[in-house]
Amino acid sequence: MSVAHVIADDAEALAVAAELAADFRKGAAERDTRRRLPHTELERLSASGLLAVTVPARFGGADVRADTLARIFRLLAAADASLAQIPQSHFVYVNVLRRRGTDEQREFFFGEVLAGKRFGNVQSEAGTQHVQDIRTRLARLPDGSYVLDGVKHYSTGALFAHWIPVLARTDDDTLHVAYVPRDAPGLTVVDDWDGMGQRTTASGTVRLESVPVPADRVVPHHLTFQGPQLHGAVAQLLHAAIDAGIASGALAEAVEFVRTKSRPWFESAAEGHATAAEDPLLIHRFGELAIRERAAEALLREAARAVDDARADLTDDSAAEASIAVATAKVTAAEAAVEISSALFEVSGTRSALDSLGLHRHWRDARTHTLHDPARWKVQHIGRYVLNGTEPPRHGLL
Repeated sequence: MSVAHVIADDAEALAVAAELAADFRKGAAERDTRRRLPHTELERLSASGLLAVTVPARFGGADVRADTLARIFRLLAAADASLAQIPQSHFVYVNVLRRRGTDEQREFFFGEVLAGKRFGNVQSEAGTQHVQDIRTRLARLPDGSYVLDGVKHYSTGALFAHWIPVLARTDDDTLHVAYVPRDAPGLTVVDDWDGMGQRTTASGTVRLESVPVPADRVVPHHLTFQGPQLHGAVAQLLHAAIDAGIASGALAEAVEFVRTKSRPWFESAAEGHATAAEDPLLIHRFGELAIRERAAEALLREAARAVDDARADLTDDSAAEASIAVATAKVTAAEAAVEISSALFEVSGTRSALDSLGLHRHWRDARTHTLHDPARWKVQHIGRYVLNGTEPPRHGLL
């Protein structure tokens, strides 16, 4: 791959994201229909410099605000929710290095990211007791290096990655992240993702069979959660931004369809409304949907500002406030994405359900992505915080 551009600041990052999103939108339906994996688009994303915008300034990055990063993801997801999902874990594991990497690890890996290299995601496992029941083992050898063994699922981005961060337990049962090259011996990425939505994320299986890992490629992830931290808040902020983007993209498609393709219902026409866009009942429904979308975007901005504020003065209280703000945004954005992507058909009419149009990808993407973690538990933590002042747990999903 060619040398990546280095983005200077927040304004440039947003301009680049808007330009790429406009281009990615053009082929989104075709990629979804054919399940054409976005190799070319991801090369453009790497070359653009967007994947390096959270690299700290002292290592040569733009170190953009959380608000900027959330807006980038919302723009990309409005265009193609599958494509936006792929780099989510990339930024999560850049953040792991920011918090717990050594200076040498940061120097090396941030250099890789600035050059356009991509991180994947080898985290979740299937068939275990629960999502935090990680059984992949990182065994230490006598020479101080490690070896990895296990099977991972839902490995979004691994197929496209240059480096694959693997979440595993060491001999003392603590969680670590091993940063492994995509072509490491014993590492196999299987493209077996069969989800109804987010079809082109290639979130399949990764097999790890005695994969060698040098000691300087391992980060003690369990230490991330000691003391006030924003690991979960940042990760969830990006998920909320993807949901808000899906809602925005679906609403834009509905507006365009009703303006240009929908016919007025005959009773509306009988009352003198020449187009579907003049139907007062449709106008009312679009007003409701616009309120949902704007609420999701407003809460996303508020959550991002809370994360930025907490970064500037990180305490138990500021971290808790950021996590609750992000949880609030995530619940609202998830509801908006599912409702608006479903209502797209309600307001557009029968023709919008044609498979050849691919409009159903918005609902399939929303319904699939919002299953990432249950909103009901976020509502619980919000309620406990508001009513009893109980700070949210530090487990990386809030």
